[in-house]
Amino acid sequence: MEDTDAARDTRRDGGDNVDGTVVVELGGQGTMSRSVVVLTALAAVALVSEGKNVTADLNLMQHWDDNWEGKFCFDLPTGIVGYEIIMHFDTPVKNIQQWEADWVQQPSGCSTDLTLVNKESHGLHPAGQYCVRMMGKVCQGPPPTGHATLVDLTEDGMQVPTVPAPAGAAPMKYNYAEVLEKSLLFYEAQRSGPLPDSNRIPWRGDSGLQDRGQGGEDLTGGWYDAGDNVKFNFPMAWSTTVLCWSLLEFRDAYSQAGQLRYMYDGIRWPLEYFLKCHTKPNELYVQVGSGGRDHGSWTSPEQMDPNRPAFKIDSAHPGSDVAMETAAAMACGSMAFNAEDPDFSAKLLTEAKAIYTFAKNHQGIYSNSVNDAAAYYRSSNMTDENTWGAAWLYKATQDPQYLQEARQSYSHEPAWGFSWDEKIAGNQILLYNLTQDQSYKADIESSMAAWSKAGGMTYTPKCLAFRLQWGALRYSANTAFIALMAAQSGVRPAENRQWALCQIHYALGDTGRSFVVGFGTNPPTQPHHRGSSCPMKPAPCGWEAQQNPGPNPHVLYGALVGGPGSSDQYQDDRKDYIHNEVACDYNAGFQAAVAEKDSTVQGV
Repeated sequence: MEDTDAARDTRRDGGDNVDGTVVVELGGQGTMSRSVVVLTALAAVALVSEGKNVTADLNLMQHWDDNWEGKFCFDLPTGIVGYEIIMHFDTPVKNIQQWEADWVQQPSGCSTDLTLVNKESHGLHPAGQYCVRMMGKVCQGPPPTGHATLVDLTEDGMQVPTVPAPAGAAPMKYNYAEVLEKSLLFYEAQRSGPLPDSNRIPWRGDSGLQDRGQGGEDLTGGWYDAGDNVKFNFPMAWSTTVLCWSLLEFRDAYSQAGQLRYMYDGIRWPLEYFLKCHTKPNELYVQVGSGGRDHGSWTSPEQMDPNRPAFKIDSAHPGSDVAMETAAAMACGSMAFNAEDPDFSAKLLTEAKAIYTFAKNHQGIYSNSVNDAAAYYRSSNMTDENTWGAAWLYKATQDPQYLQEARQSYSHEPAWGFSWDEKIAGNQILLYNLTQDQSYKADIESSMAAWSKAGGMTYTPKCLAFRLQWGALRYSANTAFIALMAAQSGVRPAENRQWALCQIHYALGDTGRSFVVGFGTNPPTQPHHRGSSCPMKPAPCGWEAQQNPGPNPHVLYGALVGGPGSSDQYQDDRKDYIHNEVACDYNAGFQAAVAEKDSTVQGV
């Protein structure tokens, strides 16, 4: 693997109305399609009690003949990012002109009830008075009176139930069951495609429904990568493999935390997408969406440009690294679903074998074939993926040919880290557990030694192992998972467990603040994430939402942010994608480490 830091991760970003009801966004099958729905008065009162909606009377400024001019002035108790204004006039009006907002439905003729929604560049307003001025005509009778309710479209109504620690568990410094619950919610928030009835993220809806391959193949599904709306299969597949690995190793931990069903649903989502991506024996789609185009805009997945390019590898344009990673995810998935869903398990294993054969016979680095991926997830090597794919196929099939091929491509060297681009440490753990060959054990020890102070690793003053500023917590959490797997394998168990405990606890709050959104003390409130920064539909979303000085309208529960700088400095700033972006690969090793079930480390 390359030794330069830049090569390790080059990804860039980029109230109530007159009858006591409110208008909200709901839709079938978990969608957020535009519907006008009347909530019960009880629900309306609950929303108003939270100060989300504000009602104002019409201030009639002047009138002449049948013309009138007036304004609604709302006293906002908190800042807003997007809104609807639901107006009721006691006298029918027409020809209203106003410049603050857009009509939800363009009025025609005379009406007493009208609704506005903020313009894309005019949804952000601080606490205080906000007035909407307008003029129009009365259809008949005296000058109009009336009132309006400003509905704050940052309200999503999401409630996360408290997950107690498993009964009989040792006293814990942190509630790891809650961390698992919220991390799984983060992956649900990243879902692309048509969402199921079981969707638990009320501010997410159907998206990416037109994702198609170059021949029209259905490529809906999968996860959005990070704070953007692109589907990058290389880190997605690695994240799936690592999460699946944690399920194989720590199934009891998920079960005791009450998260087993959600975990199965969580990994099934990308696995079903990967099955769609394997469109021909020697053809695999590896990306949907253009990084440059996507990072040049700021909007939610539900409102993004639906015309997205798809990129593939094939025999003439190989990408054995991403193909091997996809095969590994499917092989791991086949084992995880063996008893849960035998038919799905068998299908995954069949496809894993086929993709492995394709990768083996057509070697090449995928980012050399897919130029659009090179600026975001450039692969630095493919030999580690060759070992990784073969080792997982051997674990799933016990076919000795796979083990032989894993050994042949294996490289004896200390691991720089464990990430979407480097599988060396994972290979060491897998092959040692599969063979008990002491040379692999020695390599594990060398890799962990390289993460010690004596081995040259940089540590922050508060003891975070600091490999790279871009997503520093991701690297330490991933390696914490490796350390725990090493401990389980009998490799310096006390030392490796304690080191992992320190790294995970740093993320959870040992420095006085949490780096996990929606968890613990003083967690991040402004993660660099488009969807959670956007108001509910029908409000539009653009760069104004990115510039919002307040918290994201929606809590992105469970997301691990990139983390601090080398001196533990951290600012909760949405615009800082180096330290405050989130990503599927950031949470993978972190969640896997938290799921480690050995009571000697109190649940980490």
